Amino acid sequence: MSKIRVAVIGCGSISKHRHIPEYAMNPNVELVAFCDIVPERSQQYADQYRAKAYTDYKEMLEKEKPDAVSVCLPNVLHAPATIAAAESGAHVLVEKPMASTEEEALAMIESAKANAVFLMVGQNQRLMPPHVKAKELLQSGALGKVISFRTSFGHPGPEAWSVDGRNSWFFNKEEAIMGAMGDLGVHKSDLLRYLLDDEVSEIAAFIGTIDKQGTEVDDNATCVLRMKSGAIGTLVASWTYYKGEDNSTVLWCENGVMKIGTDPEDQVIVELRNGNVEKYKVGAIATNESQTTSGVIDAFIDAIVAGQPPVISGEEGLKSLKVILAAFESQETGKIVQI
Repeated sequence: MSKIRVAVIGCGSISKHRHIPEYAMNPNVELVAFCDIVPERSQQYADQYRAKAYTDYKEMLEKEKPDAVSVCLPNVLHAPATIAAAESGAHVLVEKPMASTEEEALAMIESAKANAVFLMVGQNQRLMPPHVKAKELLQSGALGKVISFRTSFGHPGPEAWSVDGRNSWFFNKEEAIMGAMGDLGVHKSDLLRYLLDDEVSEIAAFIGTIDKQGTEVDDNATCVLRMKSGAIGTLVASWTYYKGEDNSTVLWCENGVMKIGTDPEDQVIVELRNGNVEKYKVGAIATNESQTTSGVIDAFIDAIVAGQPPVISGEEGLKSLKVILAAFESQETGKIVQI
């Protein structure tokens, strides 16, 4: 079969570390175009991959007619770029959070359906080896039902990660809409939904800008969640873990406890009530300092090749986004919000 012609819209850090190299490694892909408002950025990749460079994604979609695109733009642009790409007939992989509002997300899902293209959301946490293993162990039934949990995702903030450093769009509320919750919290709401095979029914949240100077976006959030199953727990997102990244989850179950990402050697540890301890070395979770293959790009391309809807659909992205939006509503109203 002919290769899938892919274009990347937005050539910042997530493209540099994940999307572009992972597309380049995929034998079914030909990178045909790159778009960024900073001409040097798109040109650099165009030169490297013998592709075309653009500063306007609408012009690029019209001229190149790619089969698929990655949307790696500031959060506020996810919806318009996704819809434009879908209307041009391209399958879309959009970074998380998929949109800034529920209305935008629904419009993106509708546009993909109307144009008979796939929409996938880059919720990569559910594809990381420790999380895949954890899900497998939970499904085996050995631990019994999950009763309570805690999950946290924190790092020192986007300053060191973003190509623009402290001047990044991440800190501009008009472009980012949300801070640590949109960057990290939505990863964890998606992970909990995936691991527990359950939906969040209620959420109460404290969200604020506690330490980052000169920005209105949130740098910390602590949320209390009740799942439909009755399980309760906490979800934490932070940009002020200055001593280093934490992306760990602990699940307390009927028959024991599962610890994910708490140990540098054994990524998944199961301690059963009968005294048995199982440790699994399954490969690390990718971090900003240590990039491992996310699995998202391959899953997206596999879906297109097979003609099967992607595993992390627009609908899945919306469910994970709604948890975050409800958390902001809880912060604003001071009330527990039902989802």
